Amino acid sequence: MKLYSIPTGNFKLDGGAMFGVVPKSLWSKQYPADENNLCNWALRCLLVVDGDRKILIDNGIGDKQDERFLKHYYLNGDDSLEKSLAALGYTKDDITDMVITHLHFDHTGGSIEWNKDKTKLIPAFKNAKYWVSKAQWEWASHPNNREKASFLAENIIPIQESGQLQIVEEEGEIYPNFHIKLFNGHTDGQIIPHIKYKGRTVVFMADLLPSTVHIPMPWVMAYDTRPLITLKDKEQFFKEAIENDYVLFFEHDIYNECCTIKDTPKGPRLKDVFDLSSL
Repeated sequence: MKLYSIPTGNFKLDGGAMFGVVPKSLWSKQYPADENNLCNWALRCLLVVDGDRKILIDNGIGDKQDERFLKHYYLNGDDSLEKSLAALGYTKDDITDMVITHLHFDHTGGSIEWNKDKTKLIPAFKNAKYWVSKAQWEWASHPNNREKASFLAENIIPIQESGQLQIVEEEGEIYPNFHIKLFNGHTDGQIIPHIKYKGRTVVFMADLLPSTVHIPMPWVMAYDTRPLITLKDKEQFFKEAIENDYVLFFEHDIYNECCTIKDTPKGPRLKDVFDLSSL
């Protein structure tokens, strides 16, 4: 098995939204914002190559949305999904499994693309199974008003219409050494993949933990639908991560790709930071 970081570009989000009740006087020292209070965040995916199986976890914003939509997020950087896959000798057609942690646009926008003449939306990964949790699928298919702007029908309906949708009903292994767990604080049924790799467990953090700065317990995003559940999610996860020395792989932390954590008198804190390639 091989794991590869797949950068797909960066985008900007409001710092207050990303750090919730934590005051700017604290979070801005750890994660800087621009003059518009916007912080720059990575859209970093993960490719798992295991024999003939090529599993991609999340796929970024994609490029099918119009300028009116994208202008709110200030996309930046030179990376794209296609370029990052090509650098490894792959294309989207090589992907056998598309694991979507949750259906917010910045995690699944690349799932669907226009056909050549822009008359129909089709799966971007034509040979892949699309794995989504049952709880998240039902949650996103009937969105609440708070998350409605993040659940775009054009990212969701074509997956089902294609016949490539695979619903995950419970936690467990979907493939050897590829285990999924479900968390509900950010959004219902968020998949957090746990991958056995070189004697370690690498965990794709998605929005359970957007960055190393979010490690302290009260540092919870305002985007989370149920922040008190997020606190329980973090407590449960941190206990396992510290006991088992998990490697945390970050989707959104533009400064740090991976880290480990440790227990301290003040609670869980950052231990070491490093790139995935160093494992």
